[in-house]
Amino acid sequence: MLYLAFLRGLNVPGRSVRMDRLRGLFRDMGFDAVRSHIQSGNVFFETPEEDRSVLSRTIGTHLREALGYEVAVCLRTVPEMEELVALDPFKDVDVTDSTRCCVVFTTEPIDPALELPLLSPKKDMEIIGTTGYEAFVVWHLIKGRAPAAKGFQERHLGGDATTRFFHTVVDILAAAKQGAS
Repeated sequence: MLYLAFLRGLNVPGRSVRMDRLRGLFRDMGFDAVRSHIQSGNVFFETPEEDRSVLSRTIGTHLREALGYEVAVCLRTVPEMEELVALDPFKDVDVTDSTRCCVVFTTEPIDPALELPLLSPKKDMEIIGTTGYEAFVVWHLIKGRAPAAKGFQERHLGGDATTRFFHTVVDILAAAKQGAS
């Protein structure tokens, strides 16, 4: 099984990890065909293990022990990512220079009763849609600055989550499929 691991909190200030080291940490756990994509904590790997809770726990524990801090682990498969991209969740968004289309990957289910669209009090973040474990969020830059995920996003989606721009998600899926066995 080919998994895509979206890791939270890597290569942000104070948490720099070289991708060759990160790939090595995944190989140390016995995973095969380990690859990474860009510097923001996207790792592809193969394993016969199908229990995601076991995988997430194993990866999270190993990374915490090796790196010295908690890393949220959001695991997805290629078919799941294909379904997500096929939704084309931002097709109705008027994208401008001050708009960013983001996918938030969560480790826990998103409340299906969440009333959408949901605009942050500062009007800088809008949750426009969800799946079971992803949220589609539009960032509205204010004075060129991206909103902070802490607070609004965490309150509604949970704390263990990581965000990628939608165009990056499309690129990650293509890269994962390119090397899939």
